Amino acid sequence: MSKTHLFDLDGKIAFVSGASRGIGEAIAHLLAQQGAHVIVSSRKLDGCQQVAEAITAAGGKATAVACHIGEMEQIQQVFAGIREQFGRLDILVNNAATNPQFCNVLDTDLNAFQKTVDVNIRGYFFMSVEAGKLMREHGGGSIINVASINGVSPGHFQGIYSVTKAAVINMTKVFAKECAQFGIRCNALLPGLTDTKFASALVKNDAILNAALQQIPLKRVADPKEMAGAVLYLASDASSYTTGTALNVDGGYLS
Repeated sequence: MSKTHLFDLDGKIAFVSGASRGIGEAIAHLLAQQGAHVIVSSRKLDGCQQVAEAITAAGGKATAVACHIGEMEQIQQVFAGIREQFGRLDILVNNAATNPQFCNVLDTDLNAFQKTVDVNIRGYFFMSVEAGKLMREHGGGSIINVASINGVSPGHFQGIYSVTKAAVINMTKVFAKECAQFGIRCNALLPGLTDTKFASALVKNDAILNAALQQIPLKRVADPKEMAGAVLYLASDASSYTTGTALNVDGGYLS
């Protein structure tokens, strides 16, 4: 009996934002391991180059590209470059996000509000629009939005971040419904508490961590690599009849 090829990504072009560390880095490595040429992206090129070099050293294919998804001009430039260099895009993983303020909702700063909306909503939206246009030209593709359990159950002192992640979940359904006719699938990943620099304010604070673990049936924090397998499923033919879904990978938190 031969092994399944459902998870093979040979010949696919994949773009992963926020891929210089954490969940994005783990996703980039796994997609490359499965045969995709991964465009590793984040705001700063140095970190992207390190990840791309590690992928290449392991026998994979990767390209490093700087892109701040909160800047519309950079999104346009990046997709012009993808069109010129690769001529197509098969997989988009919207993973870059920001959460600049940890406070009571009544103390929300306007600049923090705007920055969070610009990256987490507008950035995801127009990255998906540009990727969708490329995918439509080539018979389809898969868009995966990294949302959060906070989009379902708001995080303490993470008001505007939680609001934007709820918007991402609904955005996923919009793209799933309107782009299915083009062979484009769109799904969301909802990570639970994961050991990343992004979540360090939560993971490194013993009081907050212990309170969080009481609500997680598996009683532990996730490793970034534990998110990558779910993304591989959503990126590959294994999920060919899956679109518009929000996949919880949260240790049972939302159950």
